[in-house]
Amino acid sequence: MGFTFEQDTMLVPPWLNSLLNTPFFNVCRIHGDAARSECNMFCLDCNVDAFCFYCRSSRHKDHQVIQIRRSSYHDVVRVAEIQKVLDISGVQTYVINSARVLFLNERPQPKSGKGVAHICEICGRSLLDPFRFCSLGCKLVGIRRNGDASFVLDGNNEASSMEGMSRSSVSSRQQREELREGSQQDMYPATPPTPASNARRRKGIPHRAPFGS
Repeated sequence: MGFTFEQDTMLVPPWLNSLLNTPFFNVCRIHGDAARSECNMFCLDCNVDAFCFYCRSSRHKDHQVIQIRRSSYHDVVRVAEIQKVLDISGVQTYVINSARVLFLNERPQPKSGKGVAHICEICGRSLLDPFRFCSLGCKLVGIRRNGDASFVLDGNNEASSMEGMSRSSVSSRQQREELREGSQQDMYPATPPTPASNARRRKGIPHRAPFGS
């Protein structure tokens, strides 16, 4: 179906395209020598390039800012942050390092095999739960293709989003090991306990008392 500019602005926030196409985690050109100089923040009010922690303090102090994080070299955002400004209903969420997140864009994956119960409507990626999309980017494509979803928040969408996250909590919990980054459990498998021995312990060699003189 055709998608007009007016429909696009009604269903998609003006800053979303920029967010999904912005490269993150480059070194800040202004604060490159500082400890926290990676550009992992995005301002919804300014709708321009990514910036670092120090730029936020000096240039975006009172603005709406979200922080982007990384999982397996892919950009993610915490649900707690993005759901305040965007309707994320229909998008698969994951639990990574005890925080619920979703991916900004689709991730390459081999073609899903037989027996996969849920797949993304746009890219075909296998999903953990009965959601429609694997990422914000795929939901954007779905909106512009079909017009049957929206990113604009309202009371009904917010309730639907919370219900979907609650429904996915159990199966997502089972997949934490696949998505958790850099944990000791992932890098170093636990050493199995040593089985108890049934053999009887050998008694020590008895020593005679010395003869009296």
